[in-house]
Amino acid sequence: MGDLTGKAAFVTGAARGQGRAHAVRLARDGADVIAVDVCAPVPPSRIPPATLADLEETARLVRETGRGVVARVADVRDLAALRRVVAEGVERFGGLDIVVANAGIATGGPTVDLTEDAWLTTVDVNLSGAWRTCAAAVPAMVETGRGGSIVLTSSIAGLRGLPLAAAYSASKHGLVGLCRVLALELAGHDIRVNTIHPHGVNTPMANVREDLAPGEAGRDHGRAARTGGLDPAVFGVLGQLLPVGRIAEPEEIAAVVSWLVSADARFLTGAQIPIDFGNQLL
Repeated sequence: MGDLTGKAAFVTGAARGQGRAHAVRLARDGADVIAVDVCAPVPPSRIPPATLADLEETARLVRETGRGVVARVADVRDLAALRRVVAEGVERFGGLDIVVANAGIATGGPTVDLTEDAWLTTVDVNLSGAWRTCAAAVPAMVETGRGGSIVLTSSIAGLRGLPLAAAYSASKHGLVGLCRVLALELAGHDIRVNTIHPHGVNTPMANVREDLAPGEAGRDHGRAARTGGLDPAVFGVLGQLLPVGRIAEPEEIAAVVSWLVSADARFLTGAQIPIDFGNQLL
């Protein structure tokens, strides 16, 4: 993949899952990393929260590659906190070139039965959180003057309707609009903006139901939808809808991100990249 030596990357939701995979992969490709995560519950999401120990493990794995890391607890709902962490990272690494707005949550259930809190919080984290991430990072990228790349983590639910996941789907569709506008606004600064759309990834978000063995979620779809269980309601049948018969590993998504932020993708901006093993063909 492309050489990222001398670059600095800002990754949100970096304590585990896709965020950790992105941070570690970008570090292996040569980038220093600014990593943030809330490391706390985000009600009403039932996803078990990442911990400070998780974030520290991400930092350890980045250091193991030989690259520098600034790892801090910050909530993407707190613009001031994001700006402080970006400023600290820019001071240490001499600029900012890459942003991976990855932090997100999911809530499930019939659309009209969602609580107002579930709707507002999901949109606030997934969509407004990505906007805040960009608002905190873009001025530093422009000032750095080297151009750069922004990747917004959407979902297959940002390209098609996902039943029982209205707030999640709406927020992920919203990222496409944000991407397209930013791609136009930032083109003059040689900053590219793209969205990625995984179909399902083997992370804690896809494994909320601890009482179900792997692969069993789809057979319990109805009960989980009524109770708000995320694995069946949002992700449980994903593996069954893929020709490959499984969801992706975080490192497989990180490989695509690594390419997107590299010079090899220098002419790609405003694009939606499905990482779905053909789900869009069904």
